[in-house]
Amino acid sequence: MKGLRVIGWGKALGEKLVTNDDLAKTLDTSDEWITERTGIRQRYIGGSVASLSILASQRALAVAGITGAEIDMVLLATTTSDQIVPSTAVAIQAALGISGGALDINAACSGFAYGMAVANGLLATGLRRILLIGAEQLSTITDFTDRSTAVLFGDGAGAVVLEATDGPGDLLSYVLGSDGDLKHLLYAEHGSYLHMVGKEVFRKAVQVIVDSSNEAMDKAGITVNDLALMVPHQANLRIIQSACQRLGIEESKAMITVDRYGNTSAASIPLALVDAIEEDRLKPGDLVLLTGFGAGMTWASLILRWNP
Repeated sequence: MKGLRVIGWGKALGEKLVTNDDLAKTLDTSDEWITERTGIRQRYIGGSVASLSILASQRALAVAGITGAEIDMVLLATTTSDQIVPSTAVAIQAALGISGGALDINAACSGFAYGMAVANGLLATGLRRILLIGAEQLSTITDFTDRSTAVLFGDGAGAVVLEATDGPGDLLSYVLGSDGDLKHLLYAEHGSYLHMVGKEVFRKAVQVIVDSSNEAMDKAGITVNDLALMVPHQANLRIIQSACQRLGIEESKAMITVDRYGNTSAASIPLALVDAIEEDRLKPGDLVLLTGFGAGMTWASLILRWNP
């Protein structure tokens, strides 16, 4: 039986920093209005999914001390692939000199957590190393004349290198879910922009974070008191605060990056995880809850032992 462990990590952000004050120049809004309702103060825009992913992956490979030739598979979680066909994962594969398989995963903002579960299965059945990326260029599907959505989204990428290890590994449990009857709450048609029913997304998001997180902890045989850190999807500060309150997790244990990056969908969890590592918020042996929700509606929670 093989499990996984994290051996490398890296991130990349869009080229242009856009503050709330910048948006207020063209929208009927203000820094105070945006910050109070979302917790967002700025976001980064620019680059492509491929370029952001390649840069984040190069940094992750450098931390792992390996080259692309030593990777067996590329898994890219994204909702904004650079082309309809082929997958953006193949462009990353070619740029990094990887000879194994490559595919995109679209589970919206839950995509990175979904990818971790997929990677765990592939490593358990024979692969040695997987490059898992969460990356988005949400600026391509954001209507910057719509105040309700223009203030929310940003571009970026986070990547991890996962390696097979003997025994159960460091992914202790995961819970994946979806409810297609709720797809109308958050969607984008081909050639159009994101549409969102904000209040309903907020309500449902808190519910699925709490339910799936509790289920993941039960499956891992732990309680909230055992957690060192919670790394949630960064959609809205109020959602994170409400989920923490209902889970009984101190807000100080939640990694918050929504203020600096906005909502980067599938990139938000890996970006927050990399920041947590860089800010020395994780120690060997710590238990981490990764939890996300997104369009679909999808959700995912997992318990990871930090043992790099």
